[in-house]
Amino acid sequence: MGSFVWGCVTDFFTYETTKSVVVKSWSVGIINRIVQVLIIAYFAGWVFIHEKAYQVIDTGIESSVMTKVKGFGVHQNRVMDVADYVFPPQGSGVFCIMTKLIITENQFQRTCAETEKRFTCETDEDCQEHLETNLSNGQITGVCLKSGNNTKGMCEIEGWCPAENINVDITPMYDVENFTIFIKNSIRFPLFNVTRGNFPSTMTSSEIKKCIYHPETNPFCPIFRVGEILNSTGQSVKSLADKGGEIGINIAWICNLDLNVENCVPNYSFTRLDLPFAKNAVSKGYNFRFAKYYKTENGTEYRTLHKVFAIRFDVMITGKAGKFNTIPTLINLVAAFTSIGLGTVLCDIIVLNFLKGAEQYKAKKFEEVSEAQIEASLAQSPASQLSLKPGIKSPYDSGAISLSTSDLPL
Repeated sequence: MGSFVWGCVTDFFTYETTKSVVVKSWSVGIINRIVQVLIIAYFAGWVFIHEKAYQVIDTGIESSVMTKVKGFGVHQNRVMDVADYVFPPQGSGVFCIMTKLIITENQFQRTCAETEKRFTCETDEDCQEHLETNLSNGQITGVCLKSGNNTKGMCEIEGWCPAENINVDITPMYDVENFTIFIKNSIRFPLFNVTRGNFPSTMTSSEIKKCIYHPETNPFCPIFRVGEILNSTGQSVKSLADKGGEIGINIAWICNLDLNVENCVPNYSFTRLDLPFAKNAVSKGYNFRFAKYYKTENGTEYRTLHKVFAIRFDVMITGKAGKFNTIPTLINLVAAFTSIGLGTVLCDIIVLNFLKGAEQYKAKKFEEVSEAQIEASLAQSPASQLSLKPGIKSPYDSGAISLSTSDLPL
């Protein structure tokens, strides 16, 4: 019993190592070193330098946006200011600048003729086909209204009359291109408790009033000219004013907090968000309606309907911040050192399958031991050694077997 326990103890405190086979081949050695260099270059150049894998990253950016538009424009012989053409007036991150306005005044609740051409009729039966439609300016009654001796008329509606006529020819307000947009953006990276603003704290009020954003000469000015924004997206006021459109203003915060926090600055980019629908005949551009309600002296309600064609601006905030941390650094270092072993895997595939003498290499790398061989080896003297072919070195101090190309069969 004691010898059994002692045997278990001695077996536990033994050291095992793999047997190394050194293949002295120029081609395999060059391939091995090239693969190792490529792996090291990938981890050093891409993973650590470009992707900064040694940092912990915070993408949960918190942000606040305030906007303000300034400028004067002329529309239908009326001088319009910010209160007339900006919706909504609160100055949020999503706002619209009107380019064209269709006004239908003095609408009362009654019956009248439709104005849409699709509701042209000759008999009441033509109108009764549209009873369930939602495309009219009111509820279709099923009556065909004709004026004089005309054979064709328009279907009657019940609702706010007179009906809106969107077929009128109105010149858009092209002065929009000279309007300016002031954007005030503050952000915070909660993981690092870092807060930043989109223009320098040293900028004075007089500097802000004079500056206009330019990506090269003035990249930190918070005032943007509408015409320049549209030009950056490949659009123009003339192409958008008639039907409207949607423009995205993206403020990207990409910050390396291992450097001075003053280097954490915004980067602006602009894009047309509704570009996939720009060439569509249906739902082209951007528009909406709103009404102002009044009452006559006798208490009858009436309204003025406004259909607004506008350029909608969406201010979008994105960003991430990174800072050195030991844990991701160690994880990626271990991954790098482990990946270097891929060179050995590739070289083993080449040596075992394509190199001359592959069978001899397999015999040295993989050793099969059967029970009969174990019994035969136990019968021999413990100090005996297996015979090796002449010329094959067996460095017993390292456990490695070295094969040279001269040892491999031709």
